[in-house]
Amino acid sequence: MENTYPGVRLVLTDPMPADAVETTRKRIRLATEDLDGNRVATVLLEMAEAWGVPALWEQICRPLLAQLPGRTPAEIAIEHALCEGMRVGLDVYRRQPGRSLPSGGVLLAGAEREAHCLGLHALAAALRERRHGCLHLGPALPWPALTSAVHRANPHTVVLWSQTPVTGRAYRLVRFARDFPRLRVYGAGPGWIEPLAAPATHLGTLPAALAACLETPRAR
Repeated sequence: MENTYPGVRLVLTDPMPADAVETTRKRIRLATEDLDGNRVATVLLEMAEAWGVPALWEQICRPLLAQLPGRTPAEIAIEHALCEGMRVGLDVYRRQPGRSLPSGGVLLAGAEREAHCLGLHALAAALRERRHGCLHLGPALPWPALTSAVHRANPHTVVLWSQTPVTGRAYRLVRFARDFPRLRVYGAGPGWIEPLAAPATHLGTLPAALAACLETPRAR
């Protein structure tokens, strides 16, 4: 994969073979048609252990999510089953009950009014895969709450997820980044359709986001 993110060394995993990709997609499609989110989660866990989270997300999860039309009531129910199954599978992957990994200075959150942040669950799982934690604050975090969290947690990296242009307000993210010049600020997800000006940066893939979070921060 070409590195299109200056200063970020991509963390790559071996790609899944074509036959494994097709078989996995078929298993997940059948599970979602049965509205069986637990089966979706089980398949994801198996494939994550076999191939790693970045390959699983880029080759299985993203394409399946992109194929969902979500127009009819039946399609919407299937979409919810798929998303919930993926969320559960990613959230339990490499977790140890009763033991939390240190955040490592990484804060993840969904943009204000953004209800969908599966990509952040994938990033958190990929970080745990490398024995690296994060502070994941979930979807729809208001800008004042994000500012408060930064003051309290003192992270070195913030990744803000936006799924749609309605929540991907580039000017707000750039303003936030300029308010915290020592903080590395990234916008992730397809919602950031406007170019992000420095010091904010857009991350378009999970390997790029993972590399950005794992990069050693400069001395403050």
